[in-house]
Amino acid sequence: MQKILITGGNGQLGSELKECAKGMAGFELIFTDVAELDITNAAQVKAFCEQHQPNFIVNCAAYTAVDKAEIEKEFALLLNATAVKNLAEAAENVQAYFVHVSTDYVFDGKNFEPYKEDDKVNPQSEYGRTKLRGEEFALAYSKSMVIRTAWLYSTFGNNFVKTMLRLGAEKPSLNVVFDQVGTPTNAADLASCITNIIKKVSSGERKFVSGVYHYSNEGVCSWYDFAREIMEQGKRSCEVFPIESKDYPTPAARPHYSVLNKAKIKATYGVEIPYWKDSLRKCIASLNF
Repeated sequence: MQKILITGGNGQLGSELKECAKGMAGFELIFTDVAELDITNAAQVKAFCEQHQPNFIVNCAAYTAVDKAEIEKEFALLLNATAVKNLAEAAENVQAYFVHVSTDYVFDGKNFEPYKEDDKVNPQSEYGRTKLRGEEFALAYSKSMVIRTAWLYSTFGNNFVKTMLRLGAEKPSLNVVFDQVGTPTNAADLASCITNIIKKVSSGERKFVSGVYHYSNEGVCSWYDFAREIMEQGKRSCEVFPIESKDYPTPAARPHYSVLNKAKIKATYGVEIPYWKDSLRKCIASLNF
């Protein structure tokens, strides 16, 4: 039986992987969060992996408070980089495949066409810089794949979709930025993608190919468009008005353009990716808002 160790098990993606686990016969999934495993402790990570001997390690843990990272730089670096180094080294020690989840924030957002995996990185925030360092630590190990994603939301945890639905029920109108463009990603789809890749590699259907991959849902929209669609699908009467980023300043800079090119992950692993509006509809339908 193949063993999969999943860190950050209580987060959005980790929680969605728990849902996917219900359909993974023949696999033993070990879910951990900080209470079960402190991934910032190299010795503890090494010992845990030696004890459980996982075949795959999927790192969903991260410091994701983008604005707070501008102040809590050391803690963000510890969780987004040092912890990844610990996991990659532990994976190498037991010869497990390592799957690490990263972000569109490694780019500066100045592109005019969807970002490919080998496009120049140029993070504009501490969060982006720490995530890029984590990528570098992950890729130092030869059996690692980094999956960059963007605009993640889920039925679990706190996210833009839930916030908009809540505010849409409380307020007559909202202002949302229209000059930041990307693609919303349902964490359930990313979780399904990861588990399908693991199944295919384990069965021999596909070969594990190390490197960087991009994954988000299909399509393109602004945060304004996203908010409008949430209100419509969530049957909220709240009116959404477009504003510029300069009218909604934040401590950390956001990429103005973070559409990801997914051709590589589709070709390498035979991945099929849903359209963002369809995935949003499924998420909202399962929320009791």
